[in-house]
Amino acid sequence: MSLAAPTSPTSATSWSRPDTAVLLRRHWPLLPLAATVLALLIPVPAGDATASGKVGPADAASLLLVFVCGIQALRGRVRPLSPLGVLVLGLPAVGLAVSTVTAGDPYAALPGFVRYLQVFVLVPAAIVLLVRDASEFRLAAGCFVVLALVQGAVGVVQFATHTGASYQGEDIRAVGTFGPGDVMGMATVVAYGLVVATACALAPGLPARVRRASGAAALVLVLPLVLSFSRGAWIATSAGAALVMVLAGIRRALKVLLALAAAGVVLVGGFGVGSAMVAERLTSITQVSDAPDQSVTDRYTMWAAAGSMWRERPAVGVGLKGFPANRDAHSGLALSSGSDTAGAGQGFIRQPLLSPHNMYLLVLSEQGMTGLIALAGGWLALLVAGLRRCLAGPSAVRDCGLIATGLLVWQLTDFLYADIGGPSTVLTGVIIGLAAWWALPSGDGAGEPGSGARTGERIRAVPAPGRGPGAPARAAAPEGAAGR
Repeated sequence: MSLAAPTSPTSATSWSRPDTAVLLRRHWPLLPLAATVLALLIPVPAGDATASGKVGPADAASLLLVFVCGIQALRGRVRPLSPLGVLVLGLPAVGLAVSTVTAGDPYAALPGFVRYLQVFVLVPAAIVLLVRDASEFRLAAGCFVVLALVQGAVGVVQFATHTGASYQGEDIRAVGTFGPGDVMGMATVVAYGLVVATACALAPGLPARVRRASGAAALVLVLPLVLSFSRGAWIATSAGAALVMVLAGIRRALKVLLALAAAGVVLVGGFGVGSAMVAERLTSITQVSDAPDQSVTDRYTMWAAAGSMWRERPAVGVGLKGFPANRDAHSGLALSSGSDTAGAGQGFIRQPLLSPHNMYLLVLSEQGMTGLIALAGGWLALLVAGLRRCLAGPSAVRDCGLIATGLLVWQLTDFLYADIGGPSTVLTGVIIGLAAWWALPSGDGAGEPGSGARTGERIRAVPAPGRGPGAPARAAAPEGAAGR
């Protein structure tokens, strides 16, 4: 069979610009992935402080994503996994099952088992199996930027019009559509978008117009991130963006760093956007031991409680969803009764403190060393493998590596100050899935990051117009994926 590149202008144009119907037929399995991210644009009902424990639109979309992956797997149209991929993505399920069975009340632990399975096993595995190449990876990453820009715009309006969540007696805290019951929601999605935009702005293989637009988006997203007043998000974003800059090269990094610094100076210093409050919030990061506020005191107390639970049952912990039930028995008197929330269309509500606000300590207290090794060990493996591939991979897909490693470092850093909870939790699974897609090679080399191969596709020759079956082939066309 003879394969030749298209020679006529007409054939070249038709090959490079497929119509919308063809794109939908080829990429329709990604629609649930895009919906999982963009469904977080739907506002959380005002005054619903328990929304974080309910199945939201994004969770429903993620379940559809897993279902589509199962259908595609039965049809043989998914990216094969290597033994390492099976181990990294499957071992957490074993740890979760052990923690559930050994819990004091296994039935009470079942909701936690389902939630952890969704976020840390099913959604990441579905993304690894369904995303076929760099273009589909970029489509998923672009959804994060869209979500961040919209949520950030809502947050800036909330600050400007005093319709945000309550902060120091004023309704100025930017929370987007997540409401005051989930003050970290907007900060999280804006930070995701900022890391993605920074990576795209620094990626050498992307077109200049894409890099310029990404740089502008990164600058715009600095403002809502600042107005979220989230110290943990600030620290995690600094870590993720710093890694992206180092991997992209010093010269490129300095340009973006100077631009971001100039934007911060202009916004906070020149326009006085929350300057006093931002300065106070930044100063409080270095005063957590000398003069901690009540939120820091509560966090330290819950950290100590989580450590006490682990020492009581070091191998398997107290069981999934066991931290709230065991908190008071392991906490000191410094712990307050809850966190005050108000504003953004919600009245005053005191929310109970049900987690240690540290993912590693939460896993350690509820799942013991068994769960921590299964989960955190897999995350560390993804980080190491992703960094190696990013340093050695082709420049044409360098942006995918920068995005994947930057987001993973952001998430692992944020886990030092936060844990899963709230509508945006499902995005954690998407982040881990994108990082795993980049870090884990497929079983047969098909669908590798940067490769033109498609899993489940066959290559056939297309005869030139007006020629018989025996005529020289005009071009190679993929067969099979378009009908998936």
